[in-house]
Amino acid sequence: MKKTIKLLIAGLALITATQVKAQDAATPAQKAAQYTQVITERSNKIVSALGITDSVKYKRVLNVVVDQYRVINDIHDARNAKAKQIKEQAGADKTAANAQIAVLDTAVQVQLNQSHNKYLAKLNTNLNPTQVEKVKDLMTYNILPITYKAYLEEVLTLTDVQKAQIKTWLVEAREHAIDAESSDKKHAIFGKYKGRINNYLSAQGYDMKKESEEWQKRIKAAEGK
Repeated sequence: MKKTIKLLIAGLALITATQVKAQDAATPAQKAAQYTQVITERSNKIVSALGITDSVKYKRVLNVVVDQYRVINDIHDARNAKAKQIKEQAGADKTAANAQIAVLDTAVQVQLNQSHNKYLAKLNTNLNPTQVEKVKDLMTYNILPITYKAYLEEVLTLTDVQKAQIKTWLVEAREHAIDAESSDKKHAIFGKYKGRINNYLSAQGYDMKKESEEWQKRIKAAEGK
């Protein structure tokens, strides 16, 4: 049995190494084609959930989403390359490098804001408000509705004002997360806002640790039934 497992692990390692080597050997054109395939498949999953029956409109919306993924990627790739160059040129002077990168990030944020607004304008031209919300949620792994629902289930005595504030911050987080370059960074943005929400609720008099513990008890009790 142990020998079989070792052989399986060795086989998987060989496959992974072969895939990495193949990726490294790919030409720029091949890498671009591979990336286009990835973002097209990702975008198709999003658009297929919108209930669009007109094939021409479907293709048009698909292209809008694909293009936005490409724009976001290009902006972040250029930023990361420039940041790397700044660090190399600054050498040991980290203070100077950080100052230049801060200026760079400000300019990048302006680019992201502009592309974000253009993207939403295109979506709103082709989709109804409910569909636009769906696109936003799917581009951010449905973190907003999942998190909002979790807060309502965790803290049963939230007021309407508190619920509205939580929703406002989660919507704001989603707008930023749409433009993030990776899944990890999208989740990190929501994590930052969840920290803000927890601080807000604590200031409102809630013991969030206790609320969480009571929520877990309710979940277990429901599972027991």
